[in-house]
Amino acid sequence: MTEPRVVPILMYHAVAHAPARATLDLSVTPEAFAEQMAVLDDSGFTPLTTADLAAAWRRGGPLPARPVLITFDDGYEGVHRHALPALAKHGFAATLFVSTGWLRGPYDTGGGLDTMLDWDQARQLAVAGVEIGGHSHTHPQLDQLSDDRLWFEITRCKQIVADELGVPPVSFAYPYGYSSRRVRRAVRGAGFRQALAVGNALAAPRQGPYALARLTVRRSTGTQEFARLVAGRGIGRFFARDRALTKGYAVVRRTRQAVEAVGKVRGSRV
Repeated sequence: MTEPRVVPILMYHAVAHAPARATLDLSVTPEAFAEQMAVLDDSGFTPLTTADLAAAWRRGGPLPARPVLITFDDGYEGVHRHALPALAKHGFAATLFVSTGWLRGPYDTGGGLDTMLDWDQARQLAVAGVEIGGHSHTHPQLDQLSDDRLWFEITRCKQIVADELGVPPVSFAYPYGYSSRRVRRAVRGAGFRQALAVGNALAAPRQGPYALARLTVRRSTGTQEFARLVAGRGIGRFFARDRALTKGYAVVRRTRQAVEAVGKVRGSRV
C-alpha cells in the first residue's frame, strides 16, 4: 500500500448554535459539525491524533489509507457539549489545543472570547481519548514577544496542562498560526514534539514536525466544500482570499517589527 504523503488537518474553533461575535466566523454549528464527521466516516477517513501522525512520520511507520486530523483551538465549551458526542458516535480521535489562561478555573486571565471549557470538562475529553495539546497561556502572537515572555507563555501552558491532566502535552498549536524560527526553537526546547500552524494547505512530512499546515473550517464551509477540502480538491481556490490577506498582514507585521527594533536601538542610545 502506498503511504499517504499529504494529510488534511482540520482546524476548528467554537462549535455552537449562537457563538459570540468574536468567534462567529471561526465557529461551526453542532449540526454542521455532525454532518462533517459523517462525511469523513462515509468517505473512509481514519482520524488520528496529532501525536500519532507526527510519530508515524518521524519513525516512518504505517498510516491508514485515508488519514485525517480533527483539531480544535482555544478550548471552547462547545467542544465538550457538542463535538464530543459526534466524535464518540463515529469512534473518532481528535486533538484539542488549550490556551490555559482562557479556560475557566484557577488560572483564568479573563481573555476567553466565548464560553470556555473548565478543567473538569478538559479531563473528561482526555478520558474520552481526545489528545490535549498546548496553545500558549494567554493566546498572544508569539513571534512578537520577548524571549522571556515567549518562554513563559509556552512553559506555563505546558505545566498547567501537566498539573491538571497528569500528563504533559506533547503537541502544540501556534496562536493565530504565527511562528518563526525562534518560536519553533522555543516550542521544541520546551519539550513539545510537534506543532501545528495554519497555512490552509495539506500537511506533509517536508513541512517538518514544527510547522505542519492545517485547513480552516469556518461557519461558511458547506458540506460539499468540506468534502472537496478533505479530498484535497480546490484548496488553493477556496483559500485564495485568506492567503492574500495573510501575505498583506505579514508585510504589516514585518514593518511593525522593524519600526519597534529601530525604536529600541534609538532608546538604548539615549
